[in-house]
Amino acid sequence: MIDRVKKYLEEVRAFKSKDIKDIEEFRVSFTGKKGILNSLFAAFREVPVAEKKVFGQELNTLKTEVTEKIKELQSGLNSKEGKSTIKDPSRTPFPVQTGNRHPLSVVKNRIIDIFTQIGFTISEGPEIEDDWHNFTALNLPEYHPARDMQDTFFIQTDPDILLRTHTSSVQVRYMEKNKPPIRTISPGRVFRNEAISSRAHCIFHQVEGLYIAKNVSFADLKQTLQYFTESLFGNSKIRLRPSYFPFTEPSAEVDIYWGLETETDYKITKGTGWLEIMGCGMVDPNVLENCGIDPNEYSGFAFGMGIERIAMLIYQISDIRLFFENDVRFLKQFKATL
Repeated sequence: MIDRVKKYLEEVRAFKSKDIKDIEEFRVSFTGKKGILNSLFAAFREVPVAEKKVFGQELNTLKTEVTEKIKELQSGLNSKEGKSTIKDPSRTPFPVQTGNRHPLSVVKNRIIDIFTQIGFTISEGPEIEDDWHNFTALNLPEYHPARDMQDTFFIQTDPDILLRTHTSSVQVRYMEKNKPPIRTISPGRVFRNEAISSRAHCIFHQVEGLYIAKNVSFADLKQTLQYFTESLFGNSKIRLRPSYFPFTEPSAEVDIYWGLETETDYKITKGTGWLEIMGCGMVDPNVLENCGIDPNEYSGFAFGMGIERIAMLIYQISDIRLFFENDVRFLKQFKATL
């Protein structure tokens, strides 16, 4: 039996061919279902115990050399003088470029990563909302003048149903289903009926954050935002200016110091060096009460930012419409992540 295996080894080492039919016949004769290797492995059971070790070693050597010989012969078919001999009509004549993430996805993922590192969870909700979760629960009752701050897309057949104007509606749903302490961010698309221009669009993306617990203060809010801006923009100085939002009290706008090093810096900061990046504030007690949370026991803060605005600052993009036109010449510039 061992002599048989050695004879087959000599045949394998001596076999040479560039004909595809000969190579296929060689492959089938050794590795096919009824091939030589299978018959030898079947005969291995009948080999005397004293010879099993030597026979097994020779058999494994044969199997290895058959496999390598087949690979060698097949690779020779696929290459002739460095050029492929296999005709593939579906193959493109140009190299296929690898894809990359959309710049808004790059920025969104970076923002999410920063907040999840300090314990924030991610919450999501429906883009088609009802009036309660989008307005009323957020301290915006019917006929409240602040509703005019957001031009809303209402469903014509049902005025109580609309496309959400902010992801604060997700926070309301989260507070209704979860008890404090709550620490969550809500990224997603929002819709507002705005004139499309270089700085405005009907559809854009937000990330809003919410923290509800006992004894939460405005100082906690400021420290969280300082951590976020330093993580995203590097060492940055921030300032908080008094503002108004119906669902927070007190409320503030957050600016970062962008600097005045280039002509573009002067243009986007209007010569001040400061840029607004988000709104924030302490959650209004009425909002907590509407969501079933006792405002006498718990307090919290909320903040919200537009992803497009952040991306425009980071990448120095002057026209928001570029994000939605799917121009490959624009998108292929963003292979590198933040």
